This record gives sequence, C-alpha cells and structure tokens, in this order.
Amino acid sequence: MDRYDHYDLAIIGTGSGNSIVTPDFDGWRIAIIEEGTFGGTCINVGCIPTKMYVYAADVADTVRDSSRYGVDATLDGVRWPDVRDRIYGRIDPISVGGRAYRADGANTTLYEAHAEFVSPGRLRLSTGEEITADRIVIAAGSRPIIPDEVADADYHTSGTIMRVDEVPRRLAILGGGFIAAEFAHVFSAFGAEVTIMTHSHPLLPHLDHEIASRFTEIAAERWDVRLDVTVSTVDGSRITLSDGSVVDTDLLLVATGRRPNSDGLNLEAVGVDVHDDGRIVVDEYQRTTGEGVWALGDVCSPHQLKHVSNHEARVVSHNLAHPDDLMAADHRYVPSAVFTHPQLATVGLTEEQVREQGLDYVSAVQAFGDVAYGWAMEDTTGVAKVLAERTTGRLLGAHLIGPHSSSLIQPLIQAISFGQSARDIASGQYWIHPALAEVVENALLKLPAE
Repeated sequence: MDRYDHYDLAIIGTGSGNSIVTPDFDGWRIAIIEEGTFGGTCINVGCIPTKMYVYAADVADTVRDSSRYGVDATLDGVRWPDVRDRIYGRIDPISVGGRAYRADGANTTLYEAHAEFVSPGRLRLSTGEEITADRIVIAAGSRPIIPDEVADADYHTSGTIMRVDEVPRRLAILGGGFIAAEFAHVFSAFGAEVTIMTHSHPLLPHLDHEIASRFTEIAAERWDVRLDVTVSTVDGSRITLSDGSVVDTDLLLVATGRRPNSDGLNLEAVGVDVHDDGRIVVDEYQRTTGEGVWALGDVCSPHQLKHVSNHEARVVSHNLAHPDDLMAADHRYVPSAVFTHPQLATVGLTEEQVREQGLDYVSAVQAFGDVAYGWAMEDTTGVAKVLAERTTGRLLGAHLIGPHSSSLIQPLIQAISFGQSARDIASGQYWIHPALAEVVENALLKLPAE
C-alpha cells in the first residue's frame, strides 16, 4: 500500500488559518499549505496596507483643508514611491518572517503549493506530493471577482494597485462597495481624478439607507460618481457605460466583490457542500459536511472581514484541541467599518431590516457638528444614528458616518453584544467632555424614553 507523509492536522491557507496553531498543538505534527504569499489577504493586500495608505491620504486631506481652521498650509506633493515603500518596507518582512517561523517550526511543515482533496483525509499538492491528515482546516480565503465585460481589458485589483509606480492622473473604479470607496479616497487625496462606476444606487448599498445616501451625496462632491450603470465595452483607455456615457482613464481598478476560493479544491471527493455563491457550508462549530474537515474565514463566511476570520480561527483552534468541549462561533453582531472619507461604521440591524422584521422601535440621529468637539472640527456631514427596541430600550443597530467612526462605534458594539439598554449606557457611565464620543452619548439620550 502507498504511504504518504501523515499529519495530525493540515491547514490550507496562511491568513487567519495560520493563527490556529497555538501551544495547545505543541505535540501535533502539522502541515501548513500556502499557494500564494504567506500571511493571506489582510497583511499583504488587504486591511493593513490599505489602512496605511488611508492614513497618509487623511494627512494629505488635512493639509488641504487646514485654511478653514485659520492655519495656512499647502500640500507641495505626494511622493507615492515613498508612501508605498514605507508601507511595504514594514509589511513584506512580516510575511517573510511568518513564513520562516512556520517553515522552521518545531512541529510545522510548510508546503508552498496548491492543494486539492483526493479522498477523506488525503490531499494532493501541485508539487506532485500527497499527504494525509486526521483533521483538515480549509482557510483558503477569497479572490477578486472580475466581470466578463472587463476580463480582457487592462485592469488592476486591490491586490495589485497598491504596488503601482505612480499615481495615475485619472483613475476609474468599477464597483461601489468597501474597496471602491477606500481606494477612491486614497487616490483622490493623492491627486488623481477619480470616477466611480457602479450598478448600485446608492454607494455602499449594504449600509443603512439613510447613511449610504448621505455618503453618496458627499462622494459625488469629491468624485465623478456614475450610479445605475454597467460597463458595455472597454477600448484601451476608454470605457463605455450602459447609459451611453464614456469614461476616459489612465488606470482601471476592478472592485466588484470577492469570491471564495472553494473551487479547485475537489471538495466533492470528501462530501464538503457549498452554497450557491461558492461559500463552504459550516455548522455553528465551523465544521463542514465532510468528516474531519473544518473551514473558516472568507472561504465560508458571508462576512468577508478579518475580525470575523480571526474569531472563527479561535473557534476552530479551540474545537480541534478540545473536541469534547466544543465552542460555537458567534456571528450575531458583526461590526464593520469603511475607511474612506468620511469614515463609516455599522453594527446590528439597519432601519430597513428592523422594519422588515416588524419590530417596534425608536430611532435618533445626532450630528457630529452639534457636539463641542464637532464644533472644533467644523464638521458638517457626520451623524450617529441609533435604533432601539421601544419597550426595553435594547439597542438594535448603530450606524455612524464621520471622523473616527470606526473607533466611536465600539461602545455601541459592546452594548448591543451584551444586551444593554440605550438609557443605561448613556446615563450609567461618565462620558468625557468635550470628547467626540459625546456624539454617541447624545444620540442615545435622544431616543424616546422606554
């Protein structure tokens, strides 16, 4: 009988999958398989580098807007290569170091290859090797969706655009979601003329409609926003849209979403089911329908967010090490933020979802510019919107647009996660005056009394 290298655990993917290996597994033989750059999407082409670009873009915008505060300053220029090299000068060594740590690990073996299932517990690698494992975790992530209309054109994705040599004079972005909004902010702050083309209306349509509509109005003042359109043709640098309008550009960024990397794994060989959109089916413990196969992150989750992947990795790690004490993943209140200009953040139900569920609710909106620190910032666009159950005051959802929204929403995430009433969190603690967090306090206090 053929013999193969055998492992206690095999992990496909080195994003959040890499964090599964804790001291609980010191006595295990573990295979780690990666066909791309070690470390996955977040550290290499996702959350970390994009937010480092966003911070630099925020600095550029601050300089441009300084005169409104009585401070005279000019933006002399943006040294894109220096910005890029500062970012990747920090990120690339992390990937290299992570790879070396696992390649030389006391109980880990790194395979740099594509993997697919042959039969239960058995994987074939693109190097021609085959390995077996008692348990297999699929943490293979996702990749950009490329619509057929632009498949033959010259384009960039979020995975390539951050390494370009210079800021284009004109940037066209296909898509109206997280990625589109963040890169529109980055490149426009650095001097590019940005056009957004999307079939949605408004931008960021997954958000509370009031917040998304407000952002779309702000975006239209900064960028050329084309809503309710699709791409008809791409001829070199000229893009013709479904409404007959034309966009001339120097660079095209495709940001139309991401699809799970579940295809190409031969999941049928081990009975692993997938949803219609390609996401691997998992139960509350992150187990797939295949015996001994688990999954986490973008490859199975409807929430393509690093904090969700990290949570699921902790759940899988615990359940592998403690099979008699399984932990369920908690996806009840998943927050998210969009690091564009202005920032947005959300948790819980939108007002549309509250209505669809027939809940008896109250809502309140507080403008950033109506609290003391908002005055100092001269903010005219930011708002905090909260929704609560009418009878109990239980927080149902929170939606912010404005400076530092990604941080300001945290006490609301805590409140909704632990079932606290809006009145208790507004009145049962001190709120520092005159900090910007007063916008959250005041929004909560505006809610009608339970």
